[in-house]
Amino acid sequence: MNWRRYFWPVVGIAAVVFSLWLLLHELRGISLDDVWDGIVAIPARGWVLAALSSVIAYASLAGYDHIALLHIGRRVSWLFVTLCSFTTYALSHNIGGSVFSGAVIRYRAYGTRGLIGQDVGILVAICWITFVLSTILVSGLVLVFEPEIIDRFSGVPHHGLTMAAGVAMLLLVAAYVFGSWLHLRPLKIGSFQIHYPALPIVARQLLIGPIELLAAAAIIFFALPVSGNPGYFVVLGVFLVSFSIAQISHAPGGLGVFEVVFLAGLSHMDPVGVLAALLVFRLFYLIIPLLIALGVVLYFEHSQLGRGEN
Repeated sequence: MNWRRYFWPVVGIAAVVFSLWLLLHELRGISLDDVWDGIVAIPARGWVLAALSSVIAYASLAGYDHIALLHIGRRVSWLFVTLCSFTTYALSHNIGGSVFSGAVIRYRAYGTRGLIGQDVGILVAICWITFVLSTILVSGLVLVFEPEIIDRFSGVPHHGLTMAAGVAMLLLVAAYVFGSWLHLRPLKIGSFQIHYPALPIVARQLLIGPIELLAAAAIIFFALPVSGNPGYFVVLGVFLVSFSIAQISHAPGGLGVFEVVFLAGLSHMDPVGVLAALLVFRLFYLIIPLLIALGVVLYFEHSQLGRGEN
């Protein structure tokens, strides 16, 4: 039915509108000059470290595709995979619905390298599993070692339940590793099947995925003002909550949703400094990669057109 095609885009747009309304209400009394002053106040060291963290984050995202290709046993040149992964995530992070938009981009790119639809489907599934597994692992560690992180959103201490939730997440990751060790049967959905990743693949997932999350959170941490900064581990926890909710909302680029949740998590800090750091994050993690990715797409399509004419 046609309404299904538009359901999630409408949900995403509605989430953006509602979040922007909340954001404007939260930032009432703050002028653009205040925000600009907050950006200017970020020291050169903070800019350099934030930029470096962004590079590490996208290098780790490229590892997602390398891991998936290793799992399905397909060989593609290192440079092509890296550019394809970078372009996929740079576009899908901004478009929203990263699993579906990423699948379309990857199918177009990897199809030129001999991968069929089922290969791309498995590749997308492994990349998604790597992201979810990494999020569960890092979130579990944060909840165990920093249980008061949830207090920043609920306003009521639930340290026992929070730690229990963290332990449950870590046990879930352990169960995933144990399943790999047991060589469980592949998951079958009709003619489509996904084989359980081998232990060397799982080890790569548990290394590369968390590095990407740690680096992405570091972009904001290094751009935050020193005054009132709760430390990297708390910023990481707030980032995980904000990023997860932004992903669930299907809002393009998590616009508004990400900012509202993050400001709530760091409500004790000057909102001008927090907003300035979030703008730096959008610059390095979304805007600059998007511009580069558009250039890569144009070059790729031009090269394919040239091959077609020959």
